[in-house]
Amino acid sequence: MDGNAGSMISTIIMIVLFILIFYFIIYRPQKKQEKEVNQMRDNLQIGDEISTNGGILGRIVKIKDDIVTIETGSDKNKIKVFKWAIRSVEIPANAEETEDEE
Repeated sequence: MDGNAGSMISTIIMIVLFILIFYFIIYRPQKKQEKEVNQMRDNLQIGDEISTNGGILGRIVKIKDDIVTIETGSDKNKIKVFKWAIRSVEIPANAEETEDEE
């Protein structure tokens, strides 16, 4: 009986270790990255140059709720996209002001 109890305890310890490894290697970094992306999307400003998940580059000209209007190309075409479709801010609006001051 003692052999079975020791085997059972070591199996439980291995399962707990596996769950902890899963949490710290996969789940926690993914949640951190998701939090950063949501923060980036919440802090969008008019004038930011962004890229979308579809690979479209443009400058934000209007923000209304969850819809962002961007201007693309030299002919100033306007496209409406959802905030969740924005992958990254390439050039923040305030970065251009800093470059102008220099």
